[in-house]
Amino acid sequence: METVYINSPLGITKIIGDENGIAVISVSDVGTTDVSNEIPEVLKEAVSQLNEYFQGKRTDFELKLNPQGTEFQQKVWKSLLEIPYGKTVSYMDQTKKLGDVKAIRAVASANGKNPLWIVIPCHRVIGTNGSLTGYAGGLSRKKWLLEHESPSAQQSLF
Repeated sequence: METVYINSPLGITKIIGDENGIAVISVSDVGTTDVSNEIPEVLKEAVSQLNEYFQGKRTDFELKLNPQGTEFQQKVWKSLLEIPYGKTVSYMDQTKKLGDVKAIRAVASANGKNPLWIVIPCHRVIGTNGSLTGYAGGLSRKKWLLEHESPSAQQSLF
């Protein structure tokens, strides 16, 4: 597995992967680690696509993914990939779509263990009442991501 650390608007982003795909994308605060001087060949496309996302030039990722998790976690993460850019769903909506409303805590837990920050968009899952709840990267980052993805508010003409 290769690793690279890059700057992003939300902190230092760590990307881990190999020829089988990207296994981890996570974020930490600036100052916790140094940015990499070189990008391993196998991670260049991931770095490029993340940079395009942050520049507002990319809404979908086209990367080979290889997150490690249980069969249930994989199922939950796959459902996250179906949430369109700029949209949100509630944890209950996600749980219903997966077919078991009693599994809401397990679904929320699997979302929290998502190893592929942004690319598997768990930040698009919110509380049933519209609140920003449960985000491993911190609620301030979740808020930033949702605002980044929301269509521009129309300005008033008057």
